[in-house]
Amino acid sequence: MSADVTARNPAPAPPGRGRGAAGDGLLRLVLNGLRRNMRQYGMLIALGLIVVLFQVWTGGDLLLPRNVSNLVLQNSYILILAIGMMMVIIAGHIDLSVGSLTAFVGAVAAALTVSHHVPWPAAVALCLLVGAAAGSLQGFMIAYLGIPSFIVTLAGMLLFRGLTEILLKGQTLGPFPGGLQKIGNGFLPAAGPDTNYHNLTLLLGAVLIAAVVWQEVRDRRRQQEFSLEVLPARLFALKLVAIVAAVLVVTLLLASYKGAPIVLIVLGALVVGYGYVMRNAVFGRHIYAIGGNLPAAKLSGVKDRRVTFQVFLNMGVLAALAGLVVAARLNAASPKAGVSYELEAIASAFIGGASMSGGVGTVLGAIIGGLVLGVLNNGMNLLSVGTDWQQVIKGLALLAAVGFDVWNKRKSGS
Repeated sequence: MSADVTARNPAPAPPGRGRGAAGDGLLRLVLNGLRRNMRQYGMLIALGLIVVLFQVWTGGDLLLPRNVSNLVLQNSYILILAIGMMMVIIAGHIDLSVGSLTAFVGAVAAALTVSHHVPWPAAVALCLLVGAAAGSLQGFMIAYLGIPSFIVTLAGMLLFRGLTEILLKGQTLGPFPGGLQKIGNGFLPAAGPDTNYHNLTLLLGAVLIAAVVWQEVRDRRRQQEFSLEVLPARLFALKLVAIVAAVLVVTLLLASYKGAPIVLIVLGALVVGYGYVMRNAVFGRHIYAIGGNLPAAKLSGVKDRRVTFQVFLNMGVLAALAGLVVAARLNAASPKAGVSYELEAIASAFIGGASMSGGVGTVLGAIIGGLVLGVLNNGMNLLSVGTDWQQVIKGLALLAAVGFDVWNKRKSGS
């Protein structure tokens, strides 16, 4: 009888046992979420650790307002290229011509504005058309003629580098008009009362924080509507606090110097626009489809040739934009501009979570990968590390990222 009563009415759990189990469950959810998003979260954590380490090693110089502004200006063109390169790699291709195309577009901009006195807005539009034409030509040969992208873009790398030398006749050409220079070196104008901060930058930071919080809450609600697993409420709140804190710190640092660089506004618009395309648009889903499983994508009705053509056209336009930013920042077009930019963009994509086999990657991941390389470059320059060791360290970082991708695949497969 007593045993029967005990079975029906089990003894109460010891005090604190339920809370411990709840804590274990929360920890298990956190670990599972990290495992499922290891590519993105792993690189984000690595970026945070790199920033903290160099902040300590440089005695606080890394996060000085002026250095943060220079970090944005110095790496903006690589981040622009990384967005397009991530899309190319997701589609299962590669583009080795973007560095040479960047230099060629800068040379075209110099020839138009300096030699022929074309108004700089018209020159910008023509340069973007040149980039679109170059990307279309390569995309046509890859998509419709079936030539491997490695061969086509390798030929493009040599072709555009040679055309740059011919157009500039081996010399540097400049300076550019003031309006064009602002694309690479300009800042938002000051406005409003004197607050010891750049008011427009503070306003943009507040808008960005509101937009990010709204987007995160909206995505969480959508996931709940479709009965998908979401982060626990407390962990989700912690994530929002971390995002808001990061944006707020960067906003205050920029606002305490000269404000937000114009190129940062351009880059932010690209990240938002391309992020939406890759997450929500049909074109973005088709890119993932042909990169992940081309035969299945064809059977599903995806027009793989057209998508591939458009991916390379887009890469050409972004390379042209990067070329304008580089030329504007240097205030001159140089035959040696753009050297190894394609390698920096490819490394940013792979460090940011792209897969060698295609079908995997995000726009945000490309930005994170580019920032990892940018902070490494900037931090090592502040520490006076030689360029020889800088190359070694960046090579090891790329090798570690690709090795991590291979290990993650094998673990998922097992």
